[in-house]
Amino acid sequence: MTDDEEDEILALLEDEYARSILIEASDEPMSVERLTERCDASPPTIYRRIDRLEERDFVESYQELDPDGHHYKVYSTRLERVAIEVADGEMDLQVRRREEDPADRFTRLFEDL
Repeated sequence: MTDDEEDEILALLEDEYARSILIEASDEPMSVERLTERCDASPPTIYRRIDRLEERDFVESYQELDPDGHHYKVYSTRLERVAIEVADGEMDLQVRRREEDPADRFTRLFEDL
């Protein structure tokens, strides 16, 4: 991981809204509407943070279907652990993501068709 990538990850995790999204969506997948309520933020703020979190593969999205036939996205946290080690004049940042269940991946691919 380059120093720029490490800096970007640390800046993202420093953001209170990004952290709130990660925490709230770690329990169960949530829509932007629900994240807006739970994180006490505007929808544009949530969407901007989700875009940044998706770029780092810290969250993943799924399509949900309403009983009335409409669909919407929900977001789930993939970030599992961030570890920082400082030794020998260097800093090492390690990121671990939750593995995706193959059955869930197949279902999502099918739904996207």
